[in-house]
Amino acid sequence: MEFADQLAADLGHPTQVNAYVTPPSSRGFSPHYDVHDVFVLQVAGEKHWTIHEPVLPDPLRTQPWTDRSAAVAAAAERAPVIDAVLRPGDALYLPRGYLHSAVALGQTSAHLTIGVHPVTRWAAAESALDLVRVLAADDRELRRSLPLGLDLADPASVRDEVRAVVAALGDWLDRVDPDEVADRLRSRTWAQVRPEPVAPLAQATAAAALTPDSVLRLRRRLRVALRDGDGGDRVVLLGGRRRHEFPAATRPALAALLSAGELKVADLAGLDPDDRLTLARRLVTESIALVADAASPGSGGVDGVPATAPEPGPGGPGAPAPDAGGDDGERADALGTGS
Repeated sequence: MEFADQLAADLGHPTQVNAYVTPPSSRGFSPHYDVHDVFVLQVAGEKHWTIHEPVLPDPLRTQPWTDRSAAVAAAAERAPVIDAVLRPGDALYLPRGYLHSAVALGQTSAHLTIGVHPVTRWAAAESALDLVRVLAADDRELRRSLPLGLDLADPASVRDEVRAVVAALGDWLDRVDPDEVADRLRSRTWAQVRPEPVAPLAQATAAAALTPDSVLRLRRRLRVALRDGDGGDRVVLLGGRRRHEFPAATRPALAALLSAGELKVADLAGLDPDDRLTLARRLVTESIALVADAASPGSGGVDGVPATAPEPGPGGPGAPAPDAGGDDGERADALGTGS
């Protein structure tokens, strides 16, 4: 998981690692394509891979191969672009959309697939359209009722109304701030990363007992960034899908923690002792940082409480992504590699 997390940080795109074990002389899936890029790492045994050109280049998550099963089956009958056997230590890169199938040879085969789930221009388009939908709701003309007596079965009866709506939406699209679209795209993408779970009672107890010698550690796999707030008297810490606002005076302390990843409360720079403790408690209670020597979450949690992340409200890390449920504490999109 740490490897996948670091790879995602380096690439800027979410990743996932799956393991596949195939009995001797058995086929995995029939020819298909994935909607994300895949790196195959052969670990044990041998596997014969057959790769064909895409029937749909660069497919989106909403365009699975099952929607084009006949075209996929026909393409798999043509000459492959790669026909090779992978042995331990070999690697294979499959860009999204390339058809592939594999058969284990004379012994059990095991391989890892590293799925890279791309952030696409279409994802940016979705974020822009989501923003337009929010902004355009303020347009009284767009909220106006359609005429009485209209016949929705006859497109001609609403053609002029629809043209007016399309033109108005185009005007609103011209007003969209690219930076705000980029921030929505960041939020959607970061929501796909599953941060380290939290033992709530252990961390709450540790937060109440903080001392200057207590060690804070950023929560692993929680995507964070520091920005200036409006007006210059606040600083914003982006954590997953949530925005946390702090006084501007805390910027040096927050920057030090984000840079080091782990430090003592006493090392939160630029604050007096009481303010250090106040900031540290908030970071822990809002599940941004953990007290390093507090009990780690286990399968049963702490004091009978499951080891999940206690996140507040629909506006916090517990908020679902626009297209999926779950939260930043426990959520991971159903992103299988399918190889």
